Amino acid sequence: MAMCVTDIDDKIIARSKDLKQNYKDLTKHYENEFIEDMKMLNVARPHLYCRVTDYIPQIIQFVKRILDKGNAYTTKDGSVYFDTHKYGMYGKLSTPISDSFHPDKKSPLDFCLWKTAKEGEPFWESPWAPGRPGWHIECSTIASTIFGNSVDFHSGGIDLMFPHHENEEAQSCCYHEVEQWVNYWVHYGHLSLKHEKMSKSLKNTISIRKFLEKYTANQFRILCLLSNYKNELQFSYDIMNNAVAVLHKIEHFISDCHNYIVGNWDTGNIDESTLFRCLEETKNSINTALANDFNTAKAMKSLINLINVVNKMLHDPQGSTNTFRTCIPAVAAVLNYTSEILFKFGISNPSAVNDSRMDSVIECLIKFRGAVRNKILEQDVKDKTLLTACDKVRSELSTYGIIIKDCKTETSWSIKKY
Repeated sequence: MAMCVTDIDDKIIARSKDLKQNYKDLTKHYENEFIEDMKMLNVARPHLYCRVTDYIPQIIQFVKRILDKGNAYTTKDGSVYFDTHKYGMYGKLSTPISDSFHPDKKSPLDFCLWKTAKEGEPFWESPWAPGRPGWHIECSTIASTIFGNSVDFHSGGIDLMFPHHENEEAQSCCYHEVEQWVNYWVHYGHLSLKHEKMSKSLKNTISIRKFLEKYTANQFRILCLLSNYKNELQFSYDIMNNAVAVLHKIEHFISDCHNYIVGNWDTGNIDESTLFRCLEETKNSINTALANDFNTAKAMKSLINLINVVNKMLHDPQGSTNTFRTCIPAVAAVLNYTSEILFKFGISNPSAVNDSRMDSVIECLIKFRGAVRNKILEQDVKDKTLLTACDKVRSELSTYGIIIKDCKTETSWSIKKY
């Protein structure tokens, strides 16, 4: 997975002039801020961050090849434009809308591959004129350099379908002499506030860091999962509170299942055959939803329905856990599947107790066990029942990845890394 980082364009140049700051320093600052924000949201890091200015030689060669094939032309000022009429398949992704008028363009739909620099702007030497890459050519060049003549998935906001992605597809097909460059385009809807796209230019944004002062990364991810990725998502505190409630329900469900499995549960009426049947139906439903254009909203609805079924059984006040040992496989199967789906959706450590509190609970248990064990060893008690119980605690905790090490007077613990 690679992410293109645009570190030179009209807006960056204008901003660097306003701030009287070198464009490289400006873009590096925002790049670092973006990476840190994504880390705070638990977004998977791409294998490569590819800055446009690191690929200038490759971009020049990419433009040259399109020119040599006759699918582009130069203008009087040394700029290079893509010839959409010569290409013949323009408009694959959307209905083209005419670009801004330029007297040297053959068609209003033609777009810039190499832009001649204006006075005072950063530039690179090229066979045509000192300048810089056009907006669209950078992504095609970088993706082609890394992945070759075919890309499996290419994503971006719905506003990038045209002209950006349309132009990428056109110039890349010409360069590679193929009819299709990207196999799957993924266009996601905007996060909006009061029916306006959140953007810095409109000054209607909520910064990620400010947002995370009130909510967690998992809660935001649940919010996104509950909506189809293609749809506009209207942000409000009401819809956010719903996401918080859904995650809260999931966390407590996982905690309840754990308690049931280890025997810390005194109610419930588990119908094992019904539970296994419901689990299989949920698996099929979620697979179908995800196979149909990654419909996470429908998948989450199926998962929550499964949780509701199990919760009803676990919290049945008329039932008892006299037969809970025979029903553990069904509850464990549901728990494992739920955890697997949440992991695939990027929900990290979904439990009712956060990591820091859980560490404190474990530490308290280990200290108590250590105190009991040391007292028995000091008194050299003949009855070893309590000592055996201490050993049993150590053994059982190891099955959950908590490793206890007993020394002469001290006890330490650690989490096993799988």
